Amino acid sequence: MARAATTSDVFNAIAEPQRRELLVLLRAGERPVTELAQELGMTQPGASKHLRVLREVGLVRDRKAGKQRLYGLDARGLRPVHEWTGGFERFWNESFDRLDAYVQDLKQARQEE
Repeated sequence: MARAATTSDVFNAIAEPQRRELLVLLRAGERPVTELAQELGMTQPGASKHLRVLREVGLVRDRKAGKQRLYGLDARGLRPVHEWTGGFERFWNESFDRLDAYVQDLKQARQEE
Protein backbone atom coordinates (compact mmCIF):
# COMPACT_ATOMS: atom_id res chain seq x y z
CA MET A 1 0.00 0.00 0.00
CA ALA A 2 1.34 3.43 -0.89
CA ARG A 3 2.15 5.86 1.91
CA ALA A 4 -0.02 8.90 2.36
CA ALA A 5 1.33 12.15 1.02
CA THR A 6 3.63 13.79 3.55
CA THR A 7 1.73 17.03 3.31
CA SER A 8 -1.55 15.48 4.42
CA ASP A 9 -0.46 13.15 7.21
CA VAL A 10 1.09 14.31 10.48
CA PHE A 11 2.76 10.92 11.08
CA ASN A 12 4.62 11.06 7.78
CA ALA A 13 5.50 14.71 8.32
CA ILE A 14 7.18 14.04 11.67
CA ALA A 15 8.89 10.90 10.38
CA GLU A 16 11.55 13.22 8.93
CA PRO A 17 14.19 13.90 11.64
CA GLN A 18 14.88 17.49 10.56
CA ARG A 19 11.18 18.31 10.86
CA ARG A 20 11.15 16.95 14.39
CA GLU A 21 14.20 19.10 15.15
CA LEU A 22 12.36 22.15 13.82
CA LEU A 23 9.43 21.38 16.11
CA VAL A 24 11.77 21.11 19.09
CA LEU A 25 13.28 24.52 18.31
CA LEU A 26 9.83 26.06 17.91
CA ARG A 27 8.78 24.90 21.38
CA ALA A 28 10.78 27.87 22.70
CA GLY A 29 8.73 30.34 20.64
CA GLU A 30 8.41 31.93 17.24
CA ARG A 31 11.51 32.21 15.08
CA PRO A 32 12.33 33.29 11.54
CA VAL A 33 13.32 30.66 9.02
CA THR A 34 16.85 32.06 8.75
CA GLU A 35 17.53 31.42 12.45
CA LEU A 36 16.01 27.95 12.30
CA ALA A 37 18.07 27.04 9.24
CA GLN A 38 21.27 28.35 10.79
CA GLU A 39 20.68 26.51 14.07
CA LEU A 40 20.13 23.22 12.24
CA GLY A 41 22.92 23.73 9.71
CA MET A 42 20.61 23.63 6.72
CA THR A 43 19.92 25.95 3.85
CA GLN A 44 17.12 28.49 4.12
CA PRO A 45 15.25 26.92 1.16
CA GLY A 46 15.56 23.49 2.79
CA ALA A 47 14.22 24.77 6.10
CA SER A 48 11.40 26.58 4.29
CA LYS A 49 10.40 23.38 2.52
CA HIS A 50 10.23 21.48 5.82
CA LEU A 51 8.31 24.31 7.48
CA ARG A 52 5.80 24.33 4.62
CA VAL A 53 5.14 20.62 5.14
CA LEU A 54 4.72 21.15 8.88
CA ARG A 55 2.37 24.06 8.25
CA GLU A 56 0.27 22.05 5.81
CA VAL A 57 -0.32 19.29 8.38
CA GLY A 58 -1.19 21.83 11.08
CA LEU A 59 1.93 21.63 13.25
CA VAL A 60 3.33 25.07 12.47
CA ARG A 61 1.76 28.46 11.99
CA ASP A 62 3.35 31.50 10.43
CA ARG A 63 2.81 35.22 10.48
CA LYS A 64 4.32 38.18 8.73
CA ALA A 65 6.41 40.47 10.96
CA GLY A 66 7.84 43.31 8.93
CA LYS A 67 10.04 41.86 6.21
CA GLN A 68 10.30 38.43 7.73
CA ARG A 69 7.96 35.57 8.40
CA LEU A 70 7.92 34.09 11.89
CA TYR A 71 7.13 30.44 12.46
CA GLY A 72 5.62 29.05 15.63
CA LEU A 73 4.58 25.66 16.95
CA ASP A 74 0.91 24.70 16.84
CA ALA A 75 0.99 21.62 19.07
CA ARG A 76 -2.74 20.99 18.61
CA GLY A 77 -1.78 19.24 15.38
CA LEU A 78 0.08 16.62 17.44
CA ARG A 79 -3.17 15.39 19.01
CA PRO A 80 -3.46 12.34 16.68
CA VAL A 81 0.13 11.35 17.51
CA HIS A 82 -0.46 11.83 21.22
CA GLU A 83 -3.64 9.77 21.13
CA TRP A 84 -1.96 6.97 19.16
CA THR A 85 1.15 6.80 21.34
CA GLY A 86 -0.97 7.10 24.48
CA GLY A 87 -2.40 3.70 23.66
CA PHE A 88 1.02 2.22 24.33
CA GLU A 89 1.32 3.86 27.75
CA ARG A 90 -0.78 1.13 29.36
CA PHE A 91 1.42 -1.53 27.77
CA TRP A 92 4.61 0.02 29.14
CA ASN A 93 3.11 0.69 32.57
CA GLU A 94 2.01 -2.93 32.85
CA SER A 95 5.43 -4.13 31.70
CA PHE A 96 7.21 -2.01 34.31
CA ASP A 97 4.77 -3.16 36.99
CA ARG A 98 5.57 -6.80 36.14
CA LEU A 99 9.29 -6.06 36.24
CA ASP A 100 8.94 -4.34 39.60
CA ALA A 101 7.01 -7.31 40.99
CA TYR A 102 9.72 -9.68 39.71
CA VAL A 103 12.49 -7.62 41.32
CA GLN A 104 10.57 -7.52 44.60
CA ASP A 105 10.14 -11.32 44.48
CA LEU A 106 13.89 -11.73 43.90
CA LYS A 107 14.70 -9.47 46.84
CA GLN A 108 12.35 -11.37 49.11
CA ALA A 109 13.77 -14.73 47.99
CA ARG A 110 17.32 -13.54 48.77
CA GLN A 111 16.25 -12.36 52.22
CA GLU A 112 14.70 -15.75 52.94
CA GLU A 113 17.89 -17.65 52.01
